[in-house]
Amino acid sequence: LGAIGSMMGSGGLIVMDEDNCMVDIAKFFLEFIIDESCGKCSPCRIGTKRLYDLLCKITDGKGTLEDLSTIEELCEHIKSSALCGLGQTAPNPVLSTLKHFREEYLAHVVEKRCPAGVCKNLLHFVIDPGKCKGCTLCAKNCPADAIMGAVKAPHVIDPNKCIKCGACMDNCRFGAISKH
Repeated sequence: LGAIGSMMGSGGLIVMDEDNCMVDIAKFFLEFIIDESCGKCSPCRIGTKRLYDLLCKITDGKGTLEDLSTIEELCEHIKSSALCGLGQTAPNPVLSTLKHFREEYLAHVVEKRCPAGVCKNLLHFVIDPGKCKGCTLCAKNCPADAIMGAVKAPHVIDPNKCIKCGACMDNCRFGAISKH
């Protein structure tokens, strides 16, 4: 594992597939590091929080290409100046996901979409008018009243009202609703 830039740590292993967002996974690990930091040194105490904030900005759809450069630079500073092993290895999940899954970061930043469909602020729910039968189940179960349409006619989702909860997709019996 060391040869490919990874480490076993405490002996745990996490298996992921295409349904996992690597930017979100990096955020998950940083959140753990932030909670575990003793706070003694500023690279770990402040640097990891700043990394986390930048990743949140990206998963919220507000990230820029400059943020990616800032993340890489900040990771190197944290690695070289943190006082203990926790801080020195804290940037590894971010650097590893950036190296091996850069296209996912670019999709978030440039295209404002999450390829895995995980990052809620980047989701868009769409009704296929060819599949929609106008049964109204989606509209009846939408907590934000974001779906409009007449009975037996294709419905549409108002993206400005949609809270991206997925209730519409869960209730559609015809597979007419998809998330992008």
